[in-house]
Amino acid sequence: MFRLTPYLFLIPAFVLLGVFFFVPFVQTIHLSFFDYSKDIYNPQFASWANYIYLIKNPQFLKTILNTFYFLILCVPFLVIFPLFLAVLLNTKIRGKTLYKLVIYLPVVVSIVVVAIAFKWLYAPEGLFNYFLDILHIKPIGWLSDPKFAMISVALVTIFKGVGYYMMIYLAALMGVPKDLYDAADVDGASSWQKHMNVTVPHIMPTIALVSTISSISALKVFVEIYVMTRGGPLDSTKTIVYYIYERAFENLDLGIASAAAVILLVVVMAFSLINIFVFERKKYGL
Repeated sequence: MFRLTPYLFLIPAFVLLGVFFFVPFVQTIHLSFFDYSKDIYNPQFASWANYIYLIKNPQFLKTILNTFYFLILCVPFLVIFPLFLAVLLNTKIRGKTLYKLVIYLPVVVSIVVVAIAFKWLYAPEGLFNYFLDILHIKPIGWLSDPKFAMISVALVTIFKGVGYYMMIYLAALMGVPKDLYDAADVDGASSWQKHMNVTVPHIMPTIALVSTISSISALKVFVEIYVMTRGGPLDSTKTIVYYIYERAFENLDLGIASAAAVILLVVVMAFSLINIFVFERKKYGL
């Protein structure tokens, strides 16, 4: 009986995973092979037609490019800048508790609230254009110009995520042995050399974790797009998840939406494997 006790405690977790992950996962794959465009109540088996349609669909290909563009805008900054802040706040500076609180505050605020607040700031008569006007710079269509819309949305994601990843790095920095820094001081290493030769190697698993989490989050971005741009202007901010939402809940084309969701799953898994190969090959013996 005692040998079964640990497994009994795992049953609730397995039930939750089964109901909210595995069952929807299997159903999504099943739905992706049916055509709901003609009759949502009596779908026709379509084999690979939904996947072929997406691969040949210019709009879907554009959403993939938009998603990767968003990832390129967000992930490098979310990996590097929070590490810089964590290293800075890990030193003995006055008021660092207040700094931590201020930087982490956006994390506890709802993303919907943050997106709405930035939408007001980005408005034609908003605060950002007001400052540009003071500097005698032509106002920018932050959310109405295709050249700036995705960058504007990415800034919201970065603003929301910096504090979260900073805290992850701070937790990792606490585990770096102080003796190594003392030895580096004895060897005459500069501050930059100490962090590159001591800090970074010791927290590389955490850097890999942040890279993976931020990449997956960027690939699945939805709320910011939904609240601020609805995929516009001219589909310049339409990402894969927003495309799935649009096809499933606005067009009621469950087959295409499910196929797009499966493609997104493959992309997310690919990025996770890439991060493992790049950052944690030794850990897994690869």
